[in-house]
Amino acid sequence: MNKPSPADSVLGLLANAFDRIAATLDRMTPPAGTKPDFAAADAFVWHADGKRLEPITHVNRVEMRLLKGIERARETLLENTERFAKGLPANNALLWGARGMGKSSLVKAVHAEINAQKKGSLKLIEIHREEIESLPVLMAALRAAKQRFLVFCDDLSFEAEDTSYKSLKAVLEGGIEGRPDNVLLYATSNRRHLMAREMMENERSTAINPGEAVEEKVSLSDRFGLWLGFHRCSQDEYLAMVEGYVAHFKISIDAETLRREALEWATTRGARSGRVAWQFVQELAGRLGVVLKG
Repeated sequence: MNKPSPADSVLGLLANAFDRIAATLDRMTPPAGTKPDFAAADAFVWHADGKRLEPITHVNRVEMRLLKGIERARETLLENTERFAKGLPANNALLWGARGMGKSSLVKAVHAEINAQKKGSLKLIEIHREEIESLPVLMAALRAAKQRFLVFCDDLSFEAEDTSYKSLKAVLEGGIEGRPDNVLLYATSNRRHLMAREMMENERSTAINPGEAVEEKVSLSDRFGLWLGFHRCSQDEYLAMVEGYVAHFKISIDAETLRREALEWATTRGARSGRVAWQFVQELAGRLGVVLKG
């Protein structure tokens, strides 16, 4: 019997090593996502690691009529979403501006309003900022579905050396496939151009052509056809938000006391916003022994 040559032994060792590497990679690779059951819920969360959509049976949201001080943005976004739900042309939307003014609450409220008009007509899918690179994979999973989808990313922004924005840019009309006809993208951000001002200034100061240095990243926000700005509310708008919550939850308190305590609460927080108004109402209800239902 012939002994294996040194070359054969080396090849055998390499083959065994490759087999072990392949087996390790198979264990590390997430299982292929199962076909989602879109009848299970009206809202889902996308998990890129398992390529799956998790159904959410109870969405944390505020009723449309309780969102005060943002009436113009509310009507514009609702009209845009209604057109999409009916199969008509509609724009991707970027909701940007002050913190706590109801950007993400408005997206969820609009989704609920559309489905109240026609049950199950629109599915809401949330994708986390950290998983934005997997957006093309999600688009591929939704493209063949018969339902219409509102893909939502909350608090979207990009920092220096972050290249994940390219995945979003490709979906927003830039890629060869682009956005599926049955998908609309809504994003919220505290930044109008989705990147920090100091990041833009640094790009300009170090580039040979300052204009071109930031063009690629700035152009990302331009690809959202609908921009809705949210600005800090006035004192009257803040009080209207508080009064709306108090009336909705039937909290018994005289108007002058409510006004005084609400303004004191905002002063201690150093801000007036829908979020501050809601936090005050929670504190007030807890102090008065009122259970907030609905």
